[in-house]
Amino acid sequence: MNERWSTVTTLSSAETAGLTHRQMWHVTLTVAGGEMAATEVKAALDRLADRHQFLMTARYRSDRAELQYWDEGLDVRSAAARALVLWNDYSEIAALPPWDVVGIEVVDQPTFQTRTPSLGAPSPVGSGSIKPF
Repeated sequence: MNERWSTVTTLSSAETAGLTHRQMWHVTLTVAGGEMAATEVKAALDRLADRHQFLMTARYRSDRAELQYWDEGLDVRSAAARALVLWNDYSEIAALPPWDVVGIEVVDQPTFQTRTPSLGAPSPVGSGSIKPF
């Protein structure tokens, strides 16, 4: 197993202390930085999707990207902590742009489901897709 992958998937001490109530969290991570060719950004996101199997969708432009995926954890803090390090942890192996995390949203599954297209909220991109904004 790749060492960088294990840093993202490592469980917190609370999760390994015998606590068993884990749930799914929908994560939206936004990164931004200096401009680069949109084709390079797309290629980097494709590489990230190959390595981070849980990536649902991504949107991008030349100076930012927004990733959406599911994470499993005990609480919002554990999912948020993993999200905050995801971009940095994959930066070398996926040759990601040298951007910073500028936004993060973590919501539980029931909250996310209230936003689904079947309930009238627009979906930004289709599942499994990487598209421009």
